[in-house]
Amino acid sequence: MKLLFVTSTRVGDAILSTGLLHRVIENNADVQVTVACGPAAAPLFEAVPGLERIIVLDKMLWSLHWLRLWLLCVPRFWDLVIDLRNAPVTYLLARRQRRGMSRDGSDQRRVERMTRVLDLEQTPAPKLWTADKHVDFARAAIPDGGPVLAVGPTANWRAKTWRPENFAALIKRLTADDGILPGARVAVFGRDDERPMALRLISGIPDERRIDLVGKLDLLTAYACLARCGFYVGNDSGLMHLAAASGVPTLGLFGPTLESLYAPWGTHTGIVRTKVPYAEIFPDEFDHRTSESLMDSLSVDMAETGARDLWHRCRDAAE
Repeated sequence: MKLLFVTSTRVGDAILSTGLLHRVIENNADVQVTVACGPAAAPLFEAVPGLERIIVLDKMLWSLHWLRLWLLCVPRFWDLVIDLRNAPVTYLLARRQRRGMSRDGSDQRRVERMTRVLDLEQTPAPKLWTADKHVDFARAAIPDGGPVLAVGPTANWRAKTWRPENFAALIKRLTADDGILPGARVAVFGRDDERPMALRLISGIPDERRIDLVGKLDLLTAYACLARCGFYVGNDSGLMHLAAASGVPTLGLFGPTLESLYAPWGTHTGIVRTKVPYAEIFPDEFDHRTSESLMDSLSVDMAETGARDLWHRCRDAAE
């Protein structure tokens, strides 16, 4: 079976789409997979079973990247084309079947909308695949020896970021003797270009408890590292979805984005949002490129309560 899987440019959306890919692979042992996605998301698919090729859709003038996709794919007959971007060129490919994302339900969580692509009764949970090199690096970066609290203090725009001093206060509470992870080491995650944003928090964590992973991991290695942690808390970001996919209890912090659309997926996840509702949070002439944090009405008390509630819910479910 030859599958063309066209998915998102954004890391978070691409992660959410992997449950759909997993379902096809699970039901077709002989599948040969070609993935087409944006450059940021491409590393997520390096270890997909049956992978033949990743086509990186670098954006081009006049949308010529779609023409490039067609030129690369038109020589082959496809058994199934799944197009989550609804690109017109995929209608022009020789195929047995094509499935695309409906434009209806834009107010529904994206991962739930994907369920309808294959007419599934249940929403498939995101699933990523790793190689030995990712797992081995994770074991070295986060060795055995007590619990680890993972934090994601960055995001792709500053308005979504909770302030470093708030993260520091929350870490202190969650790792205190009466916290959910007493004495835990603290692993800080983020991209290399986000290091200036994370540096203040990193420098405040004691050396003996600090695991600084900012800018040191590719996506699949970060995924393997997150799976070795005991709890994750972070801003709404692709990293949040990566944590949720890894299975670690994941608390997402929300303000200028809608949790009804972008909350992490899974029974082991939760969210806390600002007191100021989404409809009122944006100042006049808001520009996400220059705005400072809009998360100040989310208190440390609120985040701690959300973390404790999620922690106890996950423990109860495991018993």
